[in-house]
Amino acid sequence: MSRVMPPALTRAQSRALPSAAPRTSVALAAAGVAAMLLTACSTTSDAATSADGTSAATGSATRTVDSEFGEVTLPTDPQAALGMYTTDLDMLITLGVPLAQSQPIRDNGYSTFPSFFDQEALEGITPFTNFPEFSYESILAAQPDLVVNGLGYDESIGEKLSEIAPTYSFNGFDGSDWRVKFEALAEALGRTAEHDAWTEKYQAKVDDIRARLDAAGLDPVVGSVGVNDDQVTVSCYGTPCLVFDDLGLDITPLSDGEGAYLSFEEVGQLEGIDAVFTSMPPETDGSFADSFEALAGNAVWQQLPFVTEGQIFTSDLEMIYGSPSGQYAFLEEVEKALLP
Repeated sequence: MSRVMPPALTRAQSRALPSAAPRTSVALAAAGVAAMLLTACSTTSDAATSADGTSAATGSATRTVDSEFGEVTLPTDPQAALGMYTTDLDMLITLGVPLAQSQPIRDNGYSTFPSFFDQEALEGITPFTNFPEFSYESILAAQPDLVVNGLGYDESIGEKLSEIAPTYSFNGFDGSDWRVKFEALAEALGRTAEHDAWTEKYQAKVDDIRARLDAAGLDPVVGSVGVNDDQVTVSCYGTPCLVFDDLGLDITPLSDGEGAYLSFEEVGQLEGIDAVFTSMPPETDGSFADSFEALAGNAVWQQLPFVTEGQIFTSDLEMIYGSPSGQYAFLEEVEKALLP
């Protein structure tokens, strides 16, 4: 089943998705920021590395690894890592890498780190907004000794970050299974044991849920559904369909390929879906607005079984972008929905 992002996510999702042409909050040509970046670049360039891989400037050992964008030299024992996007931060937390004391978050309805992240690991760490506009000033001020950058769809981002600190870049939004990128990152950082521990924990949860579904004789048809302006969209972007696949659930064929884009008059085609999953940013109290408010007066929609039986389940938008905590949290959302 295709994992390529459909062009019509819900309005909240499409605004929130990292864009191939992001805006930046800092004009790097401005004198103040340019001076800081040049200083950082000079420090990096002047830090000679000895034959045993030790940086003369910091005394820390380094290793050269492969990435999607060629070889990159990284510290073997980073003490202040920074994740360019929240999914990158989550990967660092899961791999047990020590973090810089300030870390990026996105706006679009968020003022702090996602609630399903490891809050103990984030204790004492200050968030700063870094998406959809990027704050290179704040990144520089965080003084990272390693940056993990999943926004590799724009190579210029990695180039700017490498002037601040050693940077490992990958394209985390190319529609492929994020777990492939996570495994490669774990290998690059020498953290395969932590990666394997998460994988085993996740798979054990999948096996448990699947066994309970079988015991209950449940085999629902599921779909990831949203509203985009005057269309209802059915797609297979991100973690939802990865979780559905892992559980062996029957995914509506409307999700195939680039998905379906239905006018409000065509919502009858959703007949046959037993449970609908949708996502959006939470309200400040953790609740969610009605994603399908625009269909309140649509008689066909109101008669669909998943509507009449209350089988619409809303989760945090950040869960759909690939990361360990996001995938596990969405798995738990499916568990609560199907096995109440």
